[in-house]
Amino acid sequence: MVQHEQQLRKKIKTWIIIFIIGLVLSGVTAFPIESELAFFASHTQAFPAFMQPWIIKVYLAVKTTNQNYPYLSYGTDWLAFGHLVIALVFIGPLKDPVKNSWIIQFGMIACVMVFPLAFIAGPIRGIPLYWRCIDCCFGIFGIIPLYICYRDIKKLETLTLTP
Repeated sequence: MVQHEQQLRKKIKTWIIIFIIGLVLSGVTAFPIESELAFFASHTQAFPAFMQPWIIKVYLAVKTTNQNYPYLSYGTDWLAFGHLVIALVFIGPLKDPVKNSWIIQFGMIACVMVFPLAFIAGPIRGIPLYWRCIDCCFGIFGIIPLYICYRDIKKLETLTLTP
């Protein structure tokens, strides 16, 4: 029984670390957004033809905005900061997954909330459907490790409560 509990804890920890890494990577990549978009804009041939005009359009919008209104980029800095802070919250379940399972639930709820945001705000902001679907992938790829963690935390909870 102890060995099974240790295996569950290790599996939970691994998935949480993967999730944290994903949050941190998606956060830190928001800081250099103009240079990343410049790279993509200069390599549009690597993307499907229907995406190429969108990539150029977004790059030019960010570049123009940064030149004329550099303080607006502070918004993406806060986006990045938000990802990093949320990643820190997941240290709680790393330390005690059963006690902090609510954080895993919070993460799953946040992943589900990506969908209404993408499909309500996306059309209002003029975001193409295919790009909204790409955005929804963050919710899908986020909820998978969190669901696995939550399921295993429930198993661990049963093991630790059983005498």
